[in-house]
Amino acid sequence: MNIHEYQAKALFEKFGIPVPKGAPAASSSEFVTALAGLPEGPTMVKSQIHAGGRGKGTFTDGFKGGVKFCKTKAEARETAGRMLGNTLVTAQTGPAGRKVGTVYFTVASEIKREFYLAILLDRASSHPVIVASTEGGVEIEKVAHDSPEKLFKVRVDPAYGLADFQVRDLVARLGFGPGEAKNAARLIRNLYSFYWESDAAMVEINPLITTPLGDVLALDAKVSFDDNALYRHPDILALRDLNEEDPKEIEASKHALSYIALDGNIACLVNGAGLAMSTMDIIKHFGGNPANFLDVGGGASREQVVAAFKIILGDPNVRGIFVNIFGGIMDCNVIATGIVEAVKEVGLKLPLVVRLEGNNVAAGKKTLADSGLTIVSGDSMADAAQKIVKLVA
Repeated sequence: MNIHEYQAKALFEKFGIPVPKGAPAASSSEFVTALAGLPEGPTMVKSQIHAGGRGKGTFTDGFKGGVKFCKTKAEARETAGRMLGNTLVTAQTGPAGRKVGTVYFTVASEIKREFYLAILLDRASSHPVIVASTEGGVEIEKVAHDSPEKLFKVRVDPAYGLADFQVRDLVARLGFGPGEAKNAARLIRNLYSFYWESDAAMVEINPLITTPLGDVLALDAKVSFDDNALYRHPDILALRDLNEEDPKEIEASKHALSYIALDGNIACLVNGAGLAMSTMDIIKHFGGNPANFLDVGGGASREQVVAAFKIILGDPNVRGIFVNIFGGIMDCNVIATGIVEAVKEVGLKLPLVVRLEGNNVAAGKKTLADSGLTIVSGDSMADAAQKIVKLVA
């Protein structure tokens, strides 16, 4: 689950991570109140959407920049009016963009140096890893691509936690001055505590800055959380913004389905994340484009299969459906029965190819064959993928 920058910074403050003073506003009537709490002088106005590249983005009406520096509060209020309710297009939103429902006013900080700092899970070692660079700012993606040696990593033993020598090493490698080192060390320790205690999947500060007075501040904040751990954090779950999520993904979560929308036209309904990824790969291999990742899990019910079909058909780009099931724990006949019910209930007109294998597969194939419906059977994963790509084409 992702949250907005202003929400992340509020959590940061609870863990002693310094941030510039700021206030959000979700309507024009809230602009005055939000700005009243900030000191006079230069103010930043920041569009709040779940996507990066806001500063380089462009609104659909031509207004450029989702993050703006304003010399006065009056200018900030006018700029916020241009952003709120407008649609911002960035490199991460795709051409459709995201509608801005909240703007965030912050004090414009005087920047001496910029850094990059993030904590995430290194799946290769199953350890948290701190990623840092002296090249923070809007060009960090370019730095990572062109100069990966400028990024360095520190892996943390989850059983021991972040060690003092690792903090000292990070502070030294980032080159903080004598007056900044203590503040930087405290921020790094507190950031790791936040990452660990909140069950975050990723915490990113870009940029982390120093000021001429020696302060070390999180100028930006990007945080995502492990969905599987949210039951332990009802306060964090309450920060979820459904307006920033695909309605199909929200509906899928209600039925315990793992669904991610993609930009292709062949829908996938698969059991198991690994098989789902392989299914998308083989569709691409044979010249097709997957429209989604949809994992019904290891023990899906008929009701879940019906729900999955309805979610798939909610995507107007879908031109065909590939059901790829390997029955280990799952009974293939249960899936087959759910497929038949779903096709009848939604009145499916699109091409449907089904590949079943594993537990009770003979009964499952018989259920499909006896249904009287136009369902194409795939003898293998490759055979089924080729058939659905051909039918859609």
